[in-house]
Amino acid sequence: MSDEIQYISISIADLPRIRLSIPNSQVPLVRRVEENINGLWRKWKERDDFRDKSSAEVLAMVTFRFAQLYYSNMEAVAHLEETLGGMEQTFDALLLDDIVSDSGRG
Repeated sequence: MSDEIQYISISIADLPRIRLSIPNSQVPLVRRVEENINGLWRKWKERDDFRDKSSAEVLAMVTFRFAQLYYSNMEAVAHLEETLGGMEQTFDALLLDDIVSDSGRG
């Protein structure tokens, strides 16, 4: 199945629109990312303790938060893969022990 390229524009914070060319299947993801970035940016712009921050500073903080979440997720995935790999080795060893035990009986 061919994934046609679609040309869209996104709006981040109060910056000029950004044109993108992306696979059609990625459009919902890009729109969700756009919505979440803008939602957090608006929420933080309205916070009293950020009123003295420029739009760019708030956007930098939003960028940092998304990067922090991304790398935390990457670490969790790596840990999960390591755990699953250990479990797979344990199961393989148990199965092999069972096979060796059964062949000795026959």
